[in-house]
Amino acid sequence: MNDELSPEDELRLNVLFNTELKAVRIDESNMTLWALTPQGEASVPLKPTERADRYLKRVREMLSGHALGSPGGYPVHLTRWTRQSQAGLSTQHLAQLLLIAEEEAVVAVVHSPALTDELARYAWWCMPTIENARLMLMRDVVCQGSMGRTLAEFLVDHLAFLHEDDVGILDTVAVMLYSGVLTDAERLAIWKRGNSRNSYYVAFLELQPDSLPNPRTPRSDHASVPPLADNPYSAMLEKVLSGQGQTFIATTATILDRPENQEVVNHTLNALANWCALLRQVDDDARSAARQSLLDDAPQFKQDCDALDTLAAVDAETVRPIFLKTTAIGSLMRRKIEPIVTPLMDAITVLRRQPQT
Repeated sequence: MNDELSPEDELRLNVLFNTELKAVRIDESNMTLWALTPQGEASVPLKPTERADRYLKRVREMLSGHALGSPGGYPVHLTRWTRQSQAGLSTQHLAQLLLIAEEEAVVAVVHSPALTDELARYAWWCMPTIENARLMLMRDVVCQGSMGRTLAEFLVDHLAFLHEDDVGILDTVAVMLYSGVLTDAERLAIWKRGNSRNSYYVAFLELQPDSLPNPRTPRSDHASVPPLADNPYSAMLEKVLSGQGQTFIATTATILDRPENQEVVNHTLNALANWCALLRQVDDDARSAARQSLLDDAPQFKQDCDALDTLAAVDAETVRPIFLKTTAIGSLMRRKIEPIVTPLMDAITVLRRQPQT
């Protein structure tokens, strides 16, 4: 077994080490090392003198020795350390990790709270994946930097590749909305995907419940809600009967009518709970008094108040006892949660119905 690189490769790598390297990656399919420098990309065709995997190990050992001063290479097997223990690493150390052509090292950089917009650009050059794009867009410094738009455009273009991965769809849409870099046209296009896969809607309910695309018209009696100060029922009725409120509850009903997995249910119920926070945060006595005060002025809203009480009574914890006993998804899961979902659907029907004239 040869313990050294070919003289040609060793010479080329040493020449490369004398340049200002920003990132290094290896294309194993055609045995080429790529380097990113201020002048652009440089390539080094590798000439193995032994089995390819062994030879690449030696190449990475040489890269590690140069970048980290550790010829033993990067501990790629320590995934837990890689992804969870980067808080103490400086920007300089993160930059060094991008020079050793190890994917797990790139993931470490992506996970680090010390990630910068510049490092995000180099990490993206090394490993442009959906997961890395999502992780980096969770950092405000990236969202607000030059890479925010690049990563968002990539995720928009690659949403179709998620197919029926509802959790992946939920997570991807969430980080794109969080980033704040989507155009109105992109937001609307993502929203419309909910027509074929309702998990696209969930992140909108969680992150932008009061600014949903394509809002519906307000209920015809919206203006009849008494404007009572500091009254949670007055505030919630004004909210739910508005165009945005009607859009929120209609979308919630669409999701709960046919959720595909438990994560979609949990996120939707928590979004609903947050939306009903005005009622949920008031103690029983104050809530009862507020309800009576509202109905004294507008008794026609009694059914709507009942419906709001139903919506405000649930969150993900409500279905937890069911989900602890089953891993069911699809139609079987939907049957198991019917006792919880059916009253919610009935309440939403009440809140969406037009009053009789």
